[in-house]
Amino acid sequence: MAKDKTAYVCENCGQESAKWIGKCPACGQWNTFKEIKGVSLSPSNKISNWSTGGSINNKGRDAAKVLRLRDISSQDEPRIIFHDDELNRVLGGGLVPGSIVLLGGEPGIGKSTLILQTVLNMPEKRILYVSGEESAHQLKMRAERLAHSTLDSPLILTETSLEAIFSHIMEEKPEIVIIDSIQTIATEDVDSSPGSISQVRECASALLRFAKTSHVPVILIGHITKEGSLAGPKILEHIVDTVIQFEGDQHHMYRILRSIKNRFGSTSELGIYEMQQSGLRQVSNPSELLLTQDHDGLSGIAISSAIEGMRPFLVETQALVSSAAYGTPQRSATGFDQRRLNMLLAVLEKRVGFKLMQKDVFLNIAGGLRVTDLAMDLSVIAAVLSSNVDTPIESGWCMAGEVGLSGEVRPVARIEQRIGEAEKLGFSHIIIPKYNLQGLNHKKFNIELHPVRKVEEALRLLFG
Repeated sequence: MAKDKTAYVCENCGQESAKWIGKCPACGQWNTFKEIKGVSLSPSNKISNWSTGGSINNKGRDAAKVLRLRDISSQDEPRIIFHDDELNRVLGGGLVPGSIVLLGGEPGIGKSTLILQTVLNMPEKRILYVSGEESAHQLKMRAERLAHSTLDSPLILTETSLEAIFSHIMEEKPEIVIIDSIQTIATEDVDSSPGSISQVRECASALLRFAKTSHVPVILIGHITKEGSLAGPKILEHIVDTVIQFEGDQHHMYRILRSIKNRFGSTSELGIYEMQQSGLRQVSNPSELLLTQDHDGLSGIAISSAIEGMRPFLVETQALVSSAAYGTPQRSATGFDQRRLNMLLAVLEKRVGFKLMQKDVFLNIAGGLRVTDLAMDLSVIAAVLSSNVDTPIESGWCMAGEVGLSGEVRPVARIEQRIGEAEKLGFSHIIIPKYNLQGLNHKKFNIELHPVRKVEEALRLLFG
């Protein structure tokens, strides 16, 4: 075993140094080196023996060989399919054997509930659920609240010692291992508190070696910081194969499962859940849930055909424009980028001629979702103008289009899916960028298309 000594570790990327450095030479960040006392800079033999010698089967234990690229099989290994279509979609079709997945999210958002209800639906698999935060009694109460008739699966272990966890893994031989959470696990070979940079790094590395040598997938649950990034060193995200994040507002019922990194699939997939008393319910058609049915005659509401990930859905954009009560007008956006809102207001004032300089503008995306699709621009401008003139937009109209700085309506991607989603939900008119008509077979749609080139043309269609 290497001699323990004081080291300095970059909390952003995990770079080690024997002395403090102002700027990290690996990631270029300033003032990220923290002093870690009693850290062994080389992995201990004890952990290495547990994580590699204690493999459950013989796959991956042979010595590595040099192979030609043409001799390597290109066939995908069969994935472990969950009884959760949303989770399977985000993972790229299921859980890959031998992979390590990191699920992040704010405290109380529903990470443990999502994983627990997923494994409760898989009694055919031998799953070890390691909890370092909750007691076995708390897990039993949560499982009963999820209203499952069978509680035979999974196997529950309340432990925070990495050595003890590997000992139970060798004894139980599970097919899937779940760690809740990685910040609570500690190894005896690192003389620091659980959740520190060195502890998270060593424990994650040991679990990675175990997953790759035994072909048993490992799911890690992790917390995120106030800034929204995953807690712990940045090297944690480099170690794992897949990083998925559970997002949403605790005061709203909807949750979004988003893929940030995926070595075995696309990062553009999205899963949507609805939080209920009995757990999380999969939302297969989010458009019907995100649209309010009784907004006829109300000003400041516009419907946009947006795409998040690979899924199109219609989003209700709400705006309120009023005279500034104080000297400085307020600009507030919920679920939308506030800097982009300021840009769109400047375009509306400069190119269209509506004076909003002395007006308070509040914008809200209904349902508590955060949408990043640029095709929302047209509906944001329409909702703001509708509230400003206190004139409602006729029912049956929706829109999709990106707005440029000169007031032009720029084309958006996957226009056919947007139009199809609007037609499926009974909309009769949709405003689209004129450029998107090229190569578009509009005869197959029953919805009326209104191509526009500038913002003024779209507003003239909506308000006359």
